[in-house]
Amino acid sequence: MIEQMDAPLAPLTTLRLGGPARRLVTAGTDAEVVAAVRAADAAGEPLLVLGGGSNLVIGDAGFPGTVLRIATEGFALDGTLLELAAGEVWSDAVARTVAAGLAGLEFLAGIPGSAGATPVQNVGAYGQEVAESITEVVAYDRLLGETVTLANADCAFSYRHSRFKADPDRYVVLRVRFRLADEGGLSSPVKYAEVARAMGVEPEQRVKLGDAHAEVLRLRAGKGMVLDAADHDTWSAGSFFTNPVLTEAQFAAFTARLGDLRAPAYPAGEGLTKTSAAWLIDHAGFRKGHGSGPATLSTKHTLALTNRGSATTEDLLALAREVRDGVRAAFGVELVNEPVMVGVSL
Repeated sequence: MIEQMDAPLAPLTTLRLGGPARRLVTAGTDAEVVAAVRAADAAGEPLLVLGGGSNLVIGDAGFPGTVLRIATEGFALDGTLLELAAGEVWSDAVARTVAAGLAGLEFLAGIPGSAGATPVQNVGAYGQEVAESITEVVAYDRLLGETVTLANADCAFSYRHSRFKADPDRYVVLRVRFRLADEGGLSSPVKYAEVARAMGVEPEQRVKLGDAHAEVLRLRAGKGMVLDAADHDTWSAGSFFTNPVLTEAQFAAFTARLGDLRAPAYPAGEGLTKTSAAWLIDHAGFRKGHGSGPATLSTKHTLALTNRGSATTEDLLALAREVRDGVRAAFGVELVNEPVMVGVSL
């Protein structure tokens, strides 16, 4: 376990924003993670758990308590069963499952961050999400003061949400277990229309596993969603707003305001329709690259808010509020931030 005082946090996030931590603890084993959490709780001090830093917006004032950086390692494959330590780099783990010929995570290629964060957000992309393959999550329960194992059904997974996100101060994820599939070198069925078009197949077809992985990486890179220190379009938290899920009444009010426009619409459960945050942002007048200050929309994707190199967190939040308020004024739809806010809010 490594401890640092007044430690910079910006270099540990993909946005490269935020002030220092009063105390930074880096834990390399599950036992060290649990010990650090227990120590912080016993002292009654604030605790922030940090993995890959890809889904955090940290205030310029920093964090007044302990930041626990989880740096555990562990990739264990037994047939089609996979166990990942929370600190494993997610994109590397996905690549290893593809190399092993196992389907289930291939469309989640290139997503930055750590394995332990994936069940919290129910990470998903290109028609696939981790809830489909997670069997169990091992976590330290701060309320009970013990390590617990939660089955998939107990994780309350939904769109970009989970039990862990709903109660962020209770659980610290230690390990995530998955059941993958051996499809003879083929992928899971292609569900996302953009991927199907790019690969020249019909939806629900399977493709070569390696080809699916490579195509998703290509698509993400084209949107600035694969980390590259030299490309400021990747100095982001990925998609900054979730796709709105509207009730029947909300969707009716929304479509009434569209006039001749036709917005994307996807079934999202009984009486619910999901639309595209990126479409809303673009059609509210916020184009790629929007912004004249040190924080702008990505030049590759309107859904990513980026640090052009000298931004502060307040610069980024001002842009986020401008976009959120503009979409609300244009369409009556409220955008909700996807990244976790630390010491700040929209």
